[in-house]
Amino acid sequence: MRHTSFILKNAALAGAVLALLAGCISVPADTGKPANIDLAARARHAPGIVLPADAWPAEQWWLAYGDPQLNALIARSLKDNPSLATVQARVAGAQAVVRAERADEGAKVGLETGLNRQRYSSNGFFPAPIGGSWFNDANVQLRASYDVDWWGKHRALVAASLGEANARQAEAAQAAQAIAAGVAQSYFRLQMMWARQDNLKLLAAIQREIVAGRKARIAHGLATDEQLRSAELDLGVLEEQSARLDTQALREREVLRALTGGDAEALAGLARFKPAPAANALPRELGMELLARRPDLQASRWRVEAQLGRVAASEAAFRPDINLVGALGLDAVSLGKLLRWPSRTPLLGATLDLPLFDSGRLKAQLGVARGQRDELVAEYNEAVLAAVREVAQEGATLQGLEQEARTHQAALEASRKLVAGAEARLKRGLLERAGVLQARMTLLRQQDTDLQLLDARLQTQVALVKALGGGYHAAPASAAAASNTK
Repeated sequence: MRHTSFILKNAALAGAVLALLAGCISVPADTGKPANIDLAARARHAPGIVLPADAWPAEQWWLAYGDPQLNALIARSLKDNPSLATVQARVAGAQAVVRAERADEGAKVGLETGLNRQRYSSNGFFPAPIGGSWFNDANVQLRASYDVDWWGKHRALVAASLGEANARQAEAAQAAQAIAAGVAQSYFRLQMMWARQDNLKLLAAIQREIVAGRKARIAHGLATDEQLRSAELDLGVLEEQSARLDTQALREREVLRALTGGDAEALAGLARFKPAPAANALPRELGMELLARRPDLQASRWRVEAQLGRVAASEAAFRPDINLVGALGLDAVSLGKLLRWPSRTPLLGATLDLPLFDSGRLKAQLGVARGQRDELVAEYNEAVLAAVREVAQEGATLQGLEQEARTHQAALEASRKLVAGAEARLKRGLLERAGVLQARMTLLRQQDTDLQLLDARLQTQVALVKALGGGYHAAPASAAAASNTK
């Protein structure tokens, strides 16, 4: 008992001395902290950008289009896309690092055993009968140690690893949203190409009828060769456009197949379907909600949190490190005496580490950690402003396309009336067949413009959903932390 008291008193004395010496090792002042930016004030779009509904995207926003094919394609892509497997593996790796960091904290207990047979030298320290003889050495020892972590270095490292794991989870959500948006945009683009192909075929059929009519009129001396060549040229242009759309549709089909992770026959049964735009929605206010809704911003924020933990660990490295050690064991020169009371070897101690002559390296490491922190904070602020700009641009584009579509509807309706009037005059014998064909071609060209506008609206709708976070919403910090400790 006196030995234990002596060890503890001396450990306390040594701790007091080293704590006093630690005051001589000062942590360098942090002069590089970035200026605070009011992100909530900057995370707003212009008040003039207004869409019909005030809402954030739903988690499965693609269901609003009412297209079972699209739903199945996105479900398949979220299951089979290789890039998702990559980010999920990174999440698992980051969570393993968190568990490893947590495993290093607190008390450690271990059992050590050994059995040796050794001959002691006849010319060594031990005289005969020990010298020149063989002896067995048996021991068993239960050791325990505890890292006090006075300055929070280990806690900071755990926080850093947890921040990195949360960043990886946010990146996984970002990857899933990017894949879903990519599938939707590719699918809509392919469907619009098919619809335009069908429209071009109708245009080409009418143009062939016009060419045939010109040939008939030439045979009767009612038209010239120039008029025929002009009609044939228009037909050639239409066929060229149709061939270009065929190539683009084939390329887009391969893009869609790759996004869904399917084989060569994965899209064999894909049917033509003319999608209708979903209801346009844009939150009246973005503010801090946008920061929680964008997984890429959450990943950036968690990386800042992780780096703050590394900075705190680098600052704690300037302080003395104190560990407590204890052991209870048995040691004997023969197995028969190992379990006897005199064979006991109790141990109590403490290890104290003070970096008196290592401040240059520590200062350099701290400077690097702080510099990386400042860089990550600046990147996060930049990412917030870029996200707001992206939302504003897509919202303004969609608002403009809606207005353009409404204006185009008037031209489309006028073309329909023109066809109806031409057909009525043809029935009464007041108009030739060529006049009706020209009216129909005008309508089909207006319909092609309408399809292009529809495609642009669909693409911009999906881009806006993605810019708003695609239905993602960050979990509270406590919940995110709990999910990473399981």
